[in-house]
Amino acid sequence: MTNFIPIFPLGIVVFPGEVLNLHIFEPRYKQLITECFAENKPFGIPAVVGDKVGEYGTLVTITEVKEVYEDGKMDIRTRGEKVFRMLELVKEIPDKLFSGAIVTYPENENRSTTRQMPNIITSIYELHRLLNIDKKFARPDHELSSYDVAHHAGLTLEQELELLQLMREDQRQEYLKRHLQSVIPIVNEMETLKERVKLNGHFRELKSWGL
Repeated sequence: MTNFIPIFPLGIVVFPGEVLNLHIFEPRYKQLITECFAENKPFGIPAVVGDKVGEYGTLVTITEVKEVYEDGKMDIRTRGEKVFRMLELVKEIPDKLFSGAIVTYPENENRSTTRQMPNIITSIYELHRLLNIDKKFARPDHELSSYDVAHHAGLTLEQELELLQLMREDQRQEYLKRHLQSVIPIVNEMETLKERVKLNGHFRELKSWGL
């Protein structure tokens, strides 16, 4: 299916199912949000990487307008719905301040034939332990998918965008598994290095080797 949607480019990747709070202050996006909320229409958030609007993004719906300020600024809550691929960027729309895009929605397989998620979650907890981070997921561990944990795995913006472009859950899980297998040893070595640096200059009781 192909259709036209208003877009709100941001320097983030939004995943399907993600709850995202936004503070709206630019006139063009105040207009966009006002219209979308009034007409119960979704809008797209394509990821901006290196000042370039990416080809992929996520369609989101406005679930709540938390507050509207006297100057028209707004705090809103949105939810990611599905991934889109941009076919054409429409920079100018008659009588509109915001831009739009003609998009298509790739078929997305959200079920997985693998059993990798428990190991991925364990690895993320280990990463958080090494980084001294305490984060909790919104759902029980056994209900989590790759989209639920992607922001917690230490991916760069570019890597999150790569993950967004994978249209099968087992592919996304494999991507996360390989990333965590790569990054955890590096972080672990950094922790070991920090301990070595802490010891430098302190009196230590060392074992003699008897030479």
